[in-house]
Amino acid sequence: MIIGVLKEIKNNENRVGLTPAGVSALVKNGHTVYVETKAGLGSGITNEEYVEAGGVIKEKNTDIFDTSDIIVKVKEPLECEYDLFKEGQTLYTYLHLAPNEPLTKALLRKKVTGIAYETVEDKDGSLPLLVPMSEVAGRMSTQVGAHLLQKYTGGMGVLLGGVPGVLPAEVVIIGGGIVGTNAAKMALGLGARVTILDINAHRLAQLDDIFGGRVSTLICNDYNICQMVKKADLLIGAVLVKGAKAPKIVKEEMVKTMKKGSVIVDVAIDQGGSIETIDHITTHDNPCYERYGVIHYSVANMPGAVPRTSTYALTGVTLPYLVKMANKGVKEALLEDKRLLLGLNTYDGKVTYDNVATGLNLEYYDPMTLLK
Repeated sequence: MIIGVLKEIKNNENRVGLTPAGVSALVKNGHTVYVETKAGLGSGITNEEYVEAGGVIKEKNTDIFDTSDIIVKVKEPLECEYDLFKEGQTLYTYLHLAPNEPLTKALLRKKVTGIAYETVEDKDGSLPLLVPMSEVAGRMSTQVGAHLLQKYTGGMGVLLGGVPGVLPAEVVIIGGGIVGTNAAKMALGLGARVTILDINAHRLAQLDDIFGGRVSTLICNDYNICQMVKKADLLIGAVLVKGAKAPKIVKEEMVKTMKKGSVIVDVAIDQGGSIETIDHITTHDNPCYERYGVIHYSVANMPGAVPRTSTYALTGVTLPYLVKMANKGVKEALLEDKRLLLGLNTYDGKVTYDNVATGLNLEYYDPMTLLK
């Protein structure tokens, strides 16, 4: 097969979908890998390193789109890329389709086989291709929040950990999954007081054990959210519903009660966002805006700011599935591996992931039936 690696064009997206080690593994299995020139520079990977691994450098993205059987990316295609896809190509990347109707319809129109990193599942229900970036984004959310709380950035001028004789900041995290857990680790490490809200009582018990009682835990309901939002110096949205548009957990009226100069970081923004007052995606160039005196941060590609860490963490888990698809053929790999099959979001002009279909009011088609 021919595998194409594109240079990311999303604002300040410096990750790349394949490292030289990945190129080497695919070439050793008899495949051809085309890499768009300078695709890896943001992650510190040169063209020469890809060539040494057996890759072929292409000067234009159209060279990749025109020839590749499988296209590997990190982030979802942007509008200027929609018409470059060829019918029947496979796209392997983060897609986040539920809140993105234009991209979904473009993939359907082009009959692209869209395999989303974020919906590939392990037997235990975990999301192995989402986990490493959730870990990065979770840790970054606290780091970003601590920075934005400084006065010169528009925050209230609070040090997250306080000092002796001065109370530390209140960090409230909504969602106790991978993002929320990693956000809490960083916040505790900096000395903040941390509260995690989640709808799953069993998960809250696990978090209590993990952190040895050093975090407060609350069942996530409107009343508890309302009470904690008022107290928060830093509010982190870490809500995830697999493949679905994120529910708006924090209402506008709640945000109005927050302290002036407090900060909201919504990590769920790539799935539509969980904070009602966050109504658009921001970029690393212009990451924040103020509403009701509260600083809002809603960058959808947070890990792109630390690409050396993120690229190697991501490609380590995505590569085995890519090698399998290249060796067996995409259709056979999907039929054989039920975990990978759950990553299939679009196929032959049809939506094959139920939460995407529900979120966009489109018809859902059973992927196994289509593939057979």
